[in-house]
Amino acid sequence: MRLTPRSNGAAAKTHRSHVLAVSAVLLTGLLVPLSAGAEPSSPGSTAAADAIAAAAAAEDLVGDITFSVPSGTFQGQVSVSLSTAIAGAQIRYTTNGQLPNAQSTLYQGSPLRFTGTTQLRAQAFVNQAASGRPGTAMYVAREATTTAHDLPVVMIDSYAAGKPQREYFNAATMVFEPQAGGTTSLAAAPAVATRAGFRLRGQSSASFEKTPYRLEFWDNGGDDADYPVLGMPADSDWVLRGPFTDKSLIREAFIYDLGREMGLKAPRYKFVEFYLNTDASAVGSADYMGVYMMVETIKNSKNRLDLKGLDEDDTTLPTIQGGYIFKFEWMAAEEPTLPCTGPANTCWNYLEVADPDPLNTQQRDWLRGHVQEFHDVLRAPNFADPTTGYQKYVDVPSFIDHMILNELSRGMDAYIRSAHFYKDRDSKIFAGPLWDFDLTFGVGGYFQNDQVSGWQHQQTRQPLANDWYTQLLRDPAFVNQTKSRWQSLRRGLLSDSALAGRIDALSRPLTNGAQRNFQRWPNLSSATVGFFRTPTAPTWQGQVQAMRDWMQRRITWLDSASGWGGSTTPTSTTTTTTTTTTPPVGARCSATYTVVNQWQGGFQGEVRVTAGTSAISNWTVSWTYANGETVTQAWNATVTSQGSTVTARNAAHNGSVGAGASATFGFLGSSTGSPGAPVLTCTAG
Repeated sequence: MRLTPRSNGAAAKTHRSHVLAVSAVLLTGLLVPLSAGAEPSSPGSTAAADAIAAAAAAEDLVGDITFSVPSGTFQGQVSVSLSTAIAGAQIRYTTNGQLPNAQSTLYQGSPLRFTGTTQLRAQAFVNQAASGRPGTAMYVAREATTTAHDLPVVMIDSYAAGKPQREYFNAATMVFEPQAGGTTSLAAAPAVATRAGFRLRGQSSASFEKTPYRLEFWDNGGDDADYPVLGMPADSDWVLRGPFTDKSLIREAFIYDLGREMGLKAPRYKFVEFYLNTDASAVGSADYMGVYMMVETIKNSKNRLDLKGLDEDDTTLPTIQGGYIFKFEWMAAEEPTLPCTGPANTCWNYLEVADPDPLNTQQRDWLRGHVQEFHDVLRAPNFADPTTGYQKYVDVPSFIDHMILNELSRGMDAYIRSAHFYKDRDSKIFAGPLWDFDLTFGVGGYFQNDQVSGWQHQQTRQPLANDWYTQLLRDPAFVNQTKSRWQSLRRGLLSDSALAGRIDALSRPLTNGAQRNFQRWPNLSSATVGFFRTPTAPTWQGQVQAMRDWMQRRITWLDSASGWGGSTTPTSTTTTTTTTTTPPVGARCSATYTVVNQWQGGFQGEVRVTAGTSAISNWTVSWTYANGETVTQAWNATVTSQGSTVTARNAAHNGSVGAGASATFGFLGSSTGSPGAPVLTCTAG
């Protein structure tokens, strides 16, 4: 997929090992000691590792050549002198992107002068034989006037080669960070300047004028070069996503941040402003592409999704069990894919393996068989058995959280496209990492209406990608856990105030960039963008508000009895334990404790609070467990524990109870045996 084939990179890797073995690296004023083989284990050591990676990649790029002017942009003309410390060497150079050979132009000692964008590559030669490491510097011509940006800036120049399609084009790539004054521009010294390849990415988004790109940092041999970018850990693989249908600019970032705090895997990102120059002119205002997100790719690496690595010779147990990354890509899956065995109307479709790459036949067959077992268990009579059913195969909390985010945002491609899963060697299948949430919160509507009511998992397309969530929801315990998780999140991360604050924090730094973005792409009032329906608020602030409004209406439905509101439903018709307080004469309230269902290691309980002869405005119920039970989740009350004593206080909506009327709250608990019948105390105001 590269313009130039990869070399084996042995020389470069040997050099990087040498750089890592030094006792210290001085980078941007930071002296970073790190002995060879040390593994970063804290934020400080992660920064140290990134500093070393940046220094190694930058030093490797220039090799054994000294360029009098470092890589960057220039206005008018740049003059560059070359030298090398290799004794008795001549320097030969190229400006066509190829590494020099013995027939390349000989450097005569006078400065080289460039007036247009140039990739200058040089190599030392002794007796006509290449000696030492080649070096590269990139000089990008810019316009005389540059715009000041308060967001970081990413610039790609394709050396007048035009825009790529699905094959990588050679390019100069530079990243500019805001400095002490809070701004940066194309005239600043780049924080990252590297050889790179970039290509088109995405499906429907690839047809947009504001195009998304895949970006790879390259070293001199065309191998991966790892640079830390804008505070994100060092890596070579990145994506530039340009929010286009999403005119708030923040939908995807919103979900990534929220999901990460819920415990799901999600890529890191930074908002940037992007320039793309594909012709022979100087880079400038005409090349401005607007506000983008620079996003980590989903891959199995130390700083991304850190799973066990599968080598091609890992073909037997236990190593063949992981790690794997796979995803549903409805109507867009690429090989290698996993076929399903069974009736066409029940089988999955479009399941693509993203990692390992390459995937050998034995690994493909093992993973296909493991997924098939899970798929078949979902249709078995005992599919909900906690030992032999679906819980044997999947991490249930990650599936629940993934579903909650899909239903909250109601993306039109939820569950069936960009739907990732991963499995490590010694673990179950996890849902995630999160990816591709631009067609959400009321944007989209190509295949389904964008109503705030109803379930997205019930939307069907033919042929179907998968029905896994539909099958999971046949289990009342799965439904109960989902309801409980939703209600718990609504008191914290998904509370109205927390969601409003998150939107404010994301949108506030984008104010100036959004103004420039919509000057470049004046589509705020367009009812459709590409194939997709979008809000028509005439200002960017109005677009952000449209996202808020849609989300609040969606949450109202999810909070209702039709959604995940109210009490959970019993998973058994048997009531195992009921106790009622015996209130003293004149007591303001009484409480009834019921175990509505139990299973090995856990139970579901409900407490009914009944007012006495007069209305109450708040209530508190407490009890003490005698058999080691603990409350793990609760809804419709705030529940705290102190040792074996549990205290439950009313939620905001159910504290006021009329004379003789009742309010209820529920909870899930853990236990080592049959849950007991505690004595309750009820007090009220």
